[in-house]
Amino acid sequence: MPTTRTAVIIGVGPGLGMSMARRFGREGFRIALVSRSDARHGTYLRDLASLGIDATAHTADVTDRDRLRSVLSEIGRDGGIALAYYGPGPTQQPVPITEIDMATAQSAFEWVWPAVDVVREVLPGMLDDGDGGLLFAGGLSSVRPMPMLGQLVLASAALRNYALTLHAALADRGVYAGTLTIGGLVEHGDIHAMVTADPERFGSPDGHTLDPDRLANTAWGMYRTRDRAEEVFDAFGG
Repeated sequence: MPTTRTAVIIGVGPGLGMSMARRFGREGFRIALVSRSDARHGTYLRDLASLGIDATAHTADVTDRDRLRSVLSEIGRDGGIALAYYGPGPTQQPVPITEIDMATAQSAFEWVWPAVDVVREVLPGMLDDGDGGLLFAGGLSSVRPMPMLGQLVLASAALRNYALTLHAALADRGVYAGTLTIGGLVEHGDIHAMVTADPERFGSPDGHTLDPDRLANTAWGMYRTRDRAEEVFDAFGG
């Protein structure tokens, strides 16, 4: 397969985002990293370069629609985008589900709308090529009631359903769509670092962590085989 295929990793961080970049980079994809800050881009690019992976880094807050579209257009000009991974998580603090109002509920969907913008930007080119992939990272609250996450569960369920419905709509058009439904602390990620740094406040993460390399390897298998729309990773049990 040609080495000019580009995989865009949106919302890249030191955990799952970088594991996705390494995994798809090993398969011959050129990697385009997108995050809201460029503070760690140098470290990320050196990491990938040490593995022989061709990569670029771009700065865009996914809630800035014009900037996000501009960055995706820039990336796509050089051979198109063969894979888009949407991985940013919500940044809001949850409000108890019994106390949310309409405005709070609506605000949670600021995490979902950029995913739709990403698909709108990259899908036409994939359909023209008759190939491509869309992968999303979502939360376990989309399949299991988790009241402590408040309004965020609404957006989580919406993103999951969006991904599954895209999978069904694109099944016979050459483009794959799938979602990783994640329940647990992803090792090496920023939240994992915060929790492990203050166990008195957050409790011990033992038994509740997930290996990002394992998740990324599963994502690659989903993209390659295209035989399922979802994988659920549950480090909490139940």
